[in-house]
Amino acid sequence: MEPTFDIENAPRITKSALPSGPIDTRWSRHRFDMKLVNPANRRKNKVIVVGTGLAGGAAAATLGELGYNVAVFCYQDSPRRAHSIAAQGGINAAKNYQNDGDSVHRLFYDTVKGGDFRARESNVHRLAEVSVNIIDQCVAQGVPFAREYGGLLDNRSFGGAQVARTFYARGQTGQQLLLGAYQALERQVYAGNVKQFTRHEMMELIIVDGVARGVVCRNMVNGRIEAFTADVVVLATGGYGNVFYLSTNAKGCNTTAIWRAHKKGALFANPCFTQIHPTCIPQAGSYQSKLTLMSESLRNDGRVWVPKNAADCEKDPNQIADGDRDYYLERIYPSFGNLVPRDIASRRAKEMCDEGRGVGPIVGDQRRGVYLDFRDAVKRLGKDKVAERYGNLFEMYERITGEDPYSVPMRIYPATHYTMGGLWVDYNLMSTIPGLFVGGEANFSDHGANRLGASALMQGLADGYFVLPSTIANYLANFKGPKVDEDHVEAKKAVADVEARLGKLMSIKGTRSPDSFHRELGQVIWDNCGMARSGTDLKKALAKIPEIREEFWNNVLVTGGPSELNLALEAAGRVSDFLELGELMCFDALARDESCGCHYRVEHTTEEGEAKRNDEQYQYVAAWEYSGNVSKPKLHREDLVFEFVKPSQRSYK
Repeated sequence: MEPTFDIENAPRITKSALPSGPIDTRWSRHRFDMKLVNPANRRKNKVIVVGTGLAGGAAAATLGELGYNVAVFCYQDSPRRAHSIAAQGGINAAKNYQNDGDSVHRLFYDTVKGGDFRARESNVHRLAEVSVNIIDQCVAQGVPFAREYGGLLDNRSFGGAQVARTFYARGQTGQQLLLGAYQALERQVYAGNVKQFTRHEMMELIIVDGVARGVVCRNMVNGRIEAFTADVVVLATGGYGNVFYLSTNAKGCNTTAIWRAHKKGALFANPCFTQIHPTCIPQAGSYQSKLTLMSESLRNDGRVWVPKNAADCEKDPNQIADGDRDYYLERIYPSFGNLVPRDIASRRAKEMCDEGRGVGPIVGDQRRGVYLDFRDAVKRLGKDKVAERYGNLFEMYERITGEDPYSVPMRIYPATHYTMGGLWVDYNLMSTIPGLFVGGEANFSDHGANRLGASALMQGLADGYFVLPSTIANYLANFKGPKVDEDHVEAKKAVADVEARLGKLMSIKGTRSPDSFHRELGQVIWDNCGMARSGTDLKKALAKIPEIREEFWNNVLVTGGPSELNLALEAAGRVSDFLELGELMCFDALARDESCGCHYRVEHTTEEGEAKRNDEQYQYVAAWEYSGNVSKPKLHREDLVFEFVKPSQRSYK
């Protein structure tokens, strides 16, 4: 039976806490109207933060500095290993240091447009406002941003913008920003305001009287299942891009924390909005377990091209004359050139390869690669200047491919990278479960249907340093709930549920590894809900995924024991959640019968091959409720209203 969606009669979400009035004063007025917690009372409030990336680390450090009693959890052996460390290219901020016409309003406009008009105006404007404070905060922490000769902070351009607003630290911006947040966090650990739990993976959310009051974690070293309670829970656990199996995310990245919250009542918004990054090292073979990102910053000076003639695809690229090269992004998009947004650059690369003009080895049925060439940049700037900007990225590329990008063009191809979907949150970043706040990539709030480059770090730090500390204080000032400890009946029940779920995984004793199921699921999602989607393909996926899930629960093999370090058990738990989330992604993509941003339904394209929105029917946030049956999710919708940016057909020409 094919799924049907009563979109028009779907329940409307009205409790978004959105302020009104002039957009440039909404956040300041909203923040002033929120209640505060007396400094002497803050240490009486317990806050749990799950995740130590930029959003979680910044939030835990700031809340600790304010005097709250904070417990912070991560599954890594150190907060320094959060996946935020992998971000390379930079962080956006509307400082206008280059005097090239940037402003808070322009960053706001570029972000709303870049997301193809599927994000809330109020959230995006707040992000643009706060961006200018983030840079000052990080400089004060000692983050070594690149500087010009005179000592002023340098900027470079990223996709979707015609100004230089991206602050960077060579090709390791995420690492340097994370170290800034980490040192602030560890200062609070030393001060006794934050208690840190490493190698603890959240397995369940504790709900008491409809309110989030704690989490259940598995100690990944000894297998112990433990409950932790608090007055507020913050999830900052990143995105779910690893549902595709092959992605640029670290192998440990997963959806378990937000998926557990979803199954406890938190709505999941826009799960089909998943970003395919155009600048990744192509897959080399079927044995790979992940893909490697090459920073979007490379598109500042690198030129993307393929041979004009398919017969030249096997040639040495340096032997192909300029007249035989198709610099297709510069040709199609003369205004933005190589700096078009990621979704557009990715689709155009796929089209070149589908036409038979891809380069590199044949993988599957075609050559899946295009060139990113620095020949002209080296001539213009000199090798030393190029190395100063991108040296560590070039070194990484050479170590992986064995090719020197100073003398041979890089080969790149799109790969799964970031997820714009996530738990639905209101303007205060609180989910539909009272007391459960969600920050960074784990929520859906700021990017719409496509994230512009260098905006992930901006959102993570905005949420952690500036938004959550204010909105959590307002919640706690109004909080009247009873004290809850680890002996509460709901805490014990949550622990028992986790033990039962893990026990079931251990008892199956089948013949297939968790990774084999993950790889099979990822291929189904990539083929049917990847860069291009169609109603026919999505229905195929919706028929296939339950079959994979059923076999998983009857034939997965989890080796080892539950009371020890057990990577197979960790993987099995995460894959079981991906097998459910993947189905919801396809439901969401099928229900949204339009193209917008990264959600490219082949049935809805312009004459020029661009995404064609249907604002009359689909100008809303799709928020899905767990109904008790993962194959029958319930759709809610939050209608989007645009007062300051008029939706239009995106054009980067």
